[in-house]
Amino acid sequence: MNYASGGDPATPAAIHATALTVVRGGRTVLRDLAFDVPRGQITGLLGPSGCGKTTLMRAVVGTQAKVTGTLQVLDRPAGAAELRSRIGYVTQDPSVYDDLTVRQNLDYFAAILDPGRAAAARRRADVARVIDDVDLASHTDALARTLSGGQRSRVSLGVALLGDPELLVLDEPTVGLDPVLRRDLWNLFHTIADRGTTLLISSHVMDEAERCHRLLLMREGAILADDTPDALRGTSGTVESAFLHLVDEANARAATDRQEAR
Repeated sequence: MNYASGGDPATPAAIHATALTVVRGGRTVLRDLAFDVPRGQITGLLGPSGCGKTTLMRAVVGTQAKVTGTLQVLDRPAGAAELRSRIGYVTQDPSVYDDLTVRQNLDYFAAILDPGRAAAARRRADVARVIDDVDLASHTDALARTLSGGQRSRVSLGVALLGDPELLVLDEPTVGLDPVLRRDLWNLFHTIADRGTTLLISSHVMDEAERCHRLLLMREGAILADDTPDALRGTSGTVESAFLHLVDEANARAATDRQEAR
């Protein structure tokens, strides 16, 4: 049994990885990753663009090819069919149809998730819950193409919340949003986590690290740190300075290895 570092030792990790590697087009995108994501917390996956965050998230939700090593998600192998209704996934591009209203978008995806006439009442209740969760009650009949960027992000999040998933995987959900909208979304993420849902949220904005319970800091396909924001701040003052220090150390080790290989 695998346990989440920093979490309840009696509770299995929501995500457990060992020797996780992804090679694509002859290039190693993820290299021998090992980490745990605790249940019921927000784990931030932070690092610069192109460091492998999206590839890692795709591996977690089971849509990434050529994954080797061990990757367990909610006590099942990543990509297992029974995980589809237990995981909500939001990509960087909003997953909404512009020519449908907010409610029609949610109705459509709810019908895919829970098909059949007998499930109609359950779907209506689920859609109503989600609309309330993402605070779009005043926009239910608005076409998606008329919404602001923040509102479209909320619709995408609403789609992911259908069925009350145990794990939410959110790929840079606040990119391009103004500070007020970012704050509001993070408040919502914490409300969801308080209900017991596990969230894995990627970002390249270091100040968002302060809003997470735990952090995975990535650089060039490797994890440089797996710790709490408090622990990282304790060594360097801020999460950003800790990250830069870890990058400098990694660069120094790589330079030493190159010299020794000559």
